[in-house]
Amino acid sequence: MSALLELQRSMREHLWGAAAPSGDEIFDGVPAERIAIYRNTCISALVNVLRLSFPAVQRLVGTDFFEGAAREFIRDHAPLGAYLNDYGAEFPQFLLRLPAAAALPYLGEVAQLEWAINRALHAADVPVLDIATLAALEEVTLPTVGFTAHPSLSLLRLQSPADAIWRAVLDQDEAGMAAVNLNGGPVHLLIERTGVTTGSGVQVRRLSAPAWQFTAGLCSGKPLFAALEATSGLQDGEINALLADHLASGRFIDFRRTGETVS
Repeated sequence: MSALLELQRSMREHLWGAAAPSGDEIFDGVPAERIAIYRNTCISALVNVLRLSFPAVQRLVGTDFFEGAAREFIRDHAPLGAYLNDYGAEFPQFLLRLPAAAALPYLGEVAQLEWAINRALHAADVPVLDIATLAALEEVTLPTVGFTAHPSLSLLRLQSPADAIWRAVLDQDEAGMAAVNLNGGPVHLLIERTGVTTGSGVQVRRLSAPAWQFTAGLCSGKPLFAALEATSGLQDGEINALLADHLASGRFIDFRRTGETVS
């Protein structure tokens, strides 16, 4: 093992390991207490990043519980890059498996929703699909068209009414929270940035199960005919209206026909 790699691994353990370096240790000529200060600064910064991305989760469990869970998460999930808006993608799954959160089975799903919102807020601003280019295709080729979804768009199928919980918690709506039916799921959610070229806000809306299934097929890149074949419960008029709404709302950024190579 090279000296540099050994140094890097040792530094990683000092920063993210379960135990902080003791006051008597020396790390590469630097007093351990200085490393401990740096460690505390790094961890505190990441806790704050998670707090900003998951505000409803923090309100549900309280500041102390959230910080303890965040610190436990951070130990095994050091950031992989300097762009911290991408940090925390694994936090919802961590909460779903966290024994201390077992009394709140919806907590991880609220976190999934908040991460989708965070993703929508920080997704790249890219041009949306020009409908005129699609209209120029021959009608016979339309069933073979597959779409590329806008990077701000997410689709979630959740067992709990996480959207209702999220809204009630952030609005501090006690009556709304009391009215939530925890057994009322599943819910099918579409999360997107409104004004996708301007980053003006995020919308969370419920879809019917068939509409969500059709939309999920389109967003996964399935050709239109394949998405239709995989969907049941939608009438022709509903399909046309849904597709028109997707196109008008800028939920796609590109398209290709079956057999074409994605550039």
